Amino acid sequence: MFAAEGVLEPLPGGRGTSWRAGDLVLSPGHDESEAWIAPIQARLAVRLDEAVPRSLRLALPVPARDGHLTADGWAATRFEPGTTHCRDLPTLRATAHLLHAHLATAVPERPSQLDARDDRWAVADRATHDGTAEQAAAARPHLRDLVGTLAAGLDTDLDTDLDTDLGREQLVHADLAGNVLLDADGIPFVVDFSPAWRSPLWAEAVCVLDAVLWLRAPVAALDEWRTGAPRRAMLRAALFRVLSDDPCDVARYEALGLS
Repeated sequence: MFAAEGVLEPLPGGRGTSWRAGDLVLSPGHDESEAWIAPIQARLAVRLDEAVPRSLRLALPVPARDGHLTADGWAATRFEPGTTHCRDLPTLRATAHLLHAHLATAVPERPSQLDARDDRWAVADRATHDGTAEQAAAARPHLRDLVGTLAAGLDTDLDTDLDTDLGREQLVHADLAGNVLLDADGIPFVVDFSPAWRSPLWAEAVCVLDAVLWLRAPVAALDEWRTGAPRRAMLRAALFRVLSDDPCDVARYEALGLS
């Protein structure tokens, strides 16, 4: 296991399943197939911390006692004292832009290890982007109408003259909202990295959608995501969340009128 000391205490934010133990943050739901991301994350975390002035920070992975990066489904990062959760949407979006710019340079080619993921978020991501969202929702009857409506919106986009290209795909953080803290100096500190190989526009759409749904960002924040490529990114973001949420609050998504 990890060389953790102190009393376990739950931490807010993200999926709500992380715990602090001394100077470590322990998060469940990981396995060694995800270990490939840790060296990338560690190198980038060090480089960002060495920047003068700092503009972005990233949680530093910590290996278990045996050198592995996971233990019994848990992973660890270094705890950062004095942080507060960021709920400000402009700051979240600026953080997304900065992080994805760094990741585009740090990881120029798609990691093959992404293909090994079979968690519900990875399954939802694939279904959202390969046109099988409606099939994926077949086993969950309460999702069928909403998923069908969102998928139909994507089909409608193809019949317009608007530019619907989401841009070049790269390594992105697919769960930023709720996983951005502000350190003691007010610098964004990104935790709980959720890797996906998608366009930064899609990842930003997921962030904006989550902020509206769960962080009390105004619904008006969705207005700029209702035409062209941003609309397409938002529809895919909504499909991704609807398919991966368990349980899914269908009424909450329907109230946004995304389609």
